[in-house]
Amino acid sequence: MKNLIYSVAALCLLFISCSEDPDDKLIEQCTTPTNIQISEINSETATITWEDNNTTATYALEYGLSGFELGFGEILETSETTAILIGLEANTSYDVYIQSVCLDNVSMQTEVTTFTTASPLVIPEFLPNLSDLNLFTENLNDLIPSDRAFIYNLNTTLFTDYAHKQRILALPEGTSMEYVDDGFPIFPDNTVMAKTFYYFNNERDESEGKILIETRLLIKKNGLWELGNYKWNAAQTDAVLDNTTSTVPISYEDINGTTVSINYEIPSAQQCIDCHNSSNVISPIGPRLRALNGNNQLEEWISNNSLTGLSDPSQVTVLPDWEDAVNYSLEQRARAYFDMNCAHCHSEGGFCGDQSYLRLSYNTPLSESYIFEDRLNIDTRMSFYYQGVSMPLIGTTMMHPEGYDLISQYLDTL
Repeated sequence: MKNLIYSVAALCLLFISCSEDPDDKLIEQCTTPTNIQISEINSETATITWEDNNTTATYALEYGLSGFELGFGEILETSETTAILIGLEANTSYDVYIQSVCLDNVSMQTEVTTFTTASPLVIPEFLPNLSDLNLFTENLNDLIPSDRAFIYNLNTTLFTDYAHKQRILALPEGTSMEYVDDGFPIFPDNTVMAKTFYYFNNERDESEGKILIETRLLIKKNGLWELGNYKWNAAQTDAVLDNTTSTVPISYEDINGTTVSINYEIPSAQQCIDCHNSSNVISPIGPRLRALNGNNQLEEWISNNSLTGLSDPSQVTVLPDWEDAVNYSLEQRARAYFDMNCAHCHSEGGFCGDQSYLRLSYNTPLSESYIFEDRLNIDTRMSFYYQGVSMPLIGTTMMHPEGYDLISQYLDTL
């Protein structure tokens, strides 16, 4: 019995001694961060925030290109529950893991958080190569605009030897165009307009590719427009800033399967200025709101705040499509053709403003346009092509049969 009592006492002493061993105290597990948020993502940086219940902890972030293996990423240590990742690549997806580092242990890694950086900002400068401006995505010759630019279309277009044209507009981040009337909106400084001229190799099958010729740019700087021209290289991989004139032989199959050969003339910067001249100030030609009021473009611009000061596009007149004989009269279509192809020169302050009394804007009343008085001269100078005599003076190397037929029919009604 005495031995049993001694044994129990020894066990009790051992238990008491072990329970008081400071090395055997329970250590609280370091918990994993939660509620991870990615914000303020741009082309080079991103801000990460998270929540944490640990009373004392620092944090280790590991990040890299999506799919990277843990242990091989970039490490960022911080004592805050927020961090800014810098030096990122544009248009790139990244993975991020976060781990809490407590005094005695570390937490598990968070589940992966993935984000994609934004496209680079469009650069409103005439840099040596078109690719330098970030107007398009990586494969430049696909003509896919950056998500910081958008395509716009005109109801009636300017004739340029049957060339196709892609028109894009890039507004600076956080800005918008401001509505004034049915003419040009007020474009913010550092707006970039680009118009690319091309032909399809086969008009019956666009999948056979295109021939890119030139991309003309207008950039607004300090309230004034500047003009430059980029010529596409033979490999069709990029375009180089070149403001001199040149001739490019073009051959393609038209919609009837006929091979068409054209010596396409790229104008010099000065020739472009002649047409884009309004009282000795460079100005756009096409994107007046009346020429854009179609295909829900203005509605979209209003809804995404690209255009302010206008709530109802019906307040803006519509420049007719000169080819739409179903919805518009002969006179409306002819005046629309004059407006887009001729009015920029035949207007007050235009290139022909002092040489001719013709005023060919769509909004000019017929009685003030002098179309009737000069109808024979108009007909003659549109009926054939002779450089320096035929209308328009530059921008084309041939007469426009469909355009001439329209104008000729209209003049016969006067």
